[in-house]
Amino acid sequence: MAISPGSDAAFSSQNSTLSESPRTKKFPLTEEEIFYMNCRAAYLSVFKSSLENIISKDQLYLALQHAGRNPSQKTVNKYWTPQTAKLNFDDFCIILRKEKPTSKAELLKSFKQLDVNDDGFILHTDLYKLLTKRGEKMTLEEVNAIINLADVNADGKFDYIKFCKLYMTTNEQCLKTTLEKLEVDSKLKRQQFGSLMEGFPEKDPPPRPKPSPRIVRKTDQETFSNKGDTRSSLLATTRKFKTSVSFTITMGANSNQNSKLTEPSSIKEWQCVQSKGCFFLEEDGEIISHQYRMQIAQRSMVYVTIKPLNLSQVEGKPSPWLSVDTALYILKENENPTNLQLMCFTELRNREVFGWTGELGPGIYWLIPFTTGCWLRKEIKSVTEEAQLVYRDETGELFLTKEFRSTLSDIFEVIDLDGNGLLSLEEYNFFELRTSGEKCDEDAWAVCRENFDTKKNELTRQGFMDLNLMEANDREGDPRDLWVTLLSMGYNKALELTEACPFVIDIYADKCKPRIKAVHMEPSSGQLEKAVCKSVLHRGDAKVMDGNADVTVHTRKCDTWITSVIENKSDDKVIIHINNELSKNCINNRGLNIFAVEVAPKSTMVCQHVMPLNERQEWIYYCVYSLIS
Repeated sequence: MAISPGSDAAFSSQNSTLSESPRTKKFPLTEEEIFYMNCRAAYLSVFKSSLENIISKDQLYLALQHAGRNPSQKTVNKYWTPQTAKLNFDDFCIILRKEKPTSKAELLKSFKQLDVNDDGFILHTDLYKLLTKRGEKMTLEEVNAIINLADVNADGKFDYIKFCKLYMTTNEQCLKTTLEKLEVDSKLKRQQFGSLMEGFPEKDPPPRPKPSPRIVRKTDQETFSNKGDTRSSLLATTRKFKTSVSFTITMGANSNQNSKLTEPSSIKEWQCVQSKGCFFLEEDGEIISHQYRMQIAQRSMVYVTIKPLNLSQVEGKPSPWLSVDTALYILKENENPTNLQLMCFTELRNREVFGWTGELGPGIYWLIPFTTGCWLRKEIKSVTEEAQLVYRDETGELFLTKEFRSTLSDIFEVIDLDGNGLLSLEEYNFFELRTSGEKCDEDAWAVCRENFDTKKNELTRQGFMDLNLMEANDREGDPRDLWVTLLSMGYNKALELTEACPFVIDIYADKCKPRIKAVHMEPSSGQLEKAVCKSVLHRGDAKVMDGNADVTVHTRKCDTWITSVIENKSDDKVIIHINNELSKNCINNRGLNIFAVEVAPKSTMVCQHVMPLNERQEWIYYCVYSLIS
């Protein structure tokens, strides 16, 4: 949302098949990003994961067809030689850069060479001769398949102009359908490594996933179909694993009650500060949130809690964000600000509140919010009916609907980080960065103060409402820009908060008043990834891979969830296959029972977080980690 009206950058025709998201609307996709998405869409039309390898010539041919190529046998043989054992996704992308899509003009030109009468038709008898006796010969069955297409055949003739149009339209529709499926199917998105890797700039192409073999089951062979069921067209293969290690942990119902969070008895005498924030779910499934700096002036006993923020709720409807787990890592800033020291983690729990009590010395601390991602996931079901945001009265004047005003009031609560009922420029800029990618400068803020209700140079709730109404008026009632804001803030088309979790942090100290300030909005990687790994390595259960002492799986059991971290001490990257199929009453942040991860040399990485589906029932974590050969 901008204070002064402006036009959004338009999408090029190249990515017209991609749906607009809050982030892509402000930052149009580059040609490289579009190319990568189309490559991945074609690959996932044939394989269940972009981690999987192409292991046969037939699979390569099928994948190239789904990428809009029309490869000859000679072309396929160029990339699949007798020495080729497998090709990975990176290899596939390289091939697609070399083999450009077949254009309609090229297709028509090739058919015109067969059109002896130059009338747009080829006799079936001529088609049989040409296709079964020249060049790369087709079988009678293959030619019959073309001739039996009712739309392009009549009176013993093949209408190749209609066929070319049908071919191009089908290609475009297949690509559009697959890209749309990638948008809504979080499982496909989480099959790559991106969910737990370092974040990348929005203008750069995403990191490409690396190969990871998968065990293809017998059912993959049995359900093979020539009728276009590409998900089941995987050919059978065998995978060998070098070594494996397994964990079995049984957790009782309501297991968190053994270490319940309790307030210090003298808490009413302690000094307190509060700050709000939010976890936001990105398009690729990554979670970002506010991060904070806290100052403690003198050594004190400190009590820290974090919990979901209680916003207005529709009666009779569950509020998804209230069931999201929220926690907090506290790290101390030393002489080197980039090398933070892990101090503690809010692992004790009382219902939805997570907390920690202990002594902290004077200094600067970083507070990094954390959620496992098990319950903050991309919404799979689509909303059919879009809520109304604005309306006009009988005089034609524009107003915000009651439902939209209520939603804006909740958004105001979330972005009012200090809870004083007003928005400072700093608070408003966190909102601007989230919804538009740009900050509001001092001059624009001065214009805002002149035109909208403010107190103490800060924007009031009514001023925030009027700002949104002005934007609707600037667009003559068109709500599309308002929807960009809502979707960026985690709301769906029914104005339900489903892809964000606002939270509130309370800090008490017995000797001094703590100071807290939101300084960043960062992805769940970087310092948070390091903090999780340190915590699990320090207090988790470690098992070395049988036969490979360089690879260790660390598993830490908290009362509410289980986290596993893989440590690779070798000089080479390793690929680990993870199988959770025998776990009971469990959900993990990957959204998959079987997946693979790549661990870089001399590094550690968070593999998965697992929680119970139903806390009132026993849950059993059984996981097998296998090193892929």
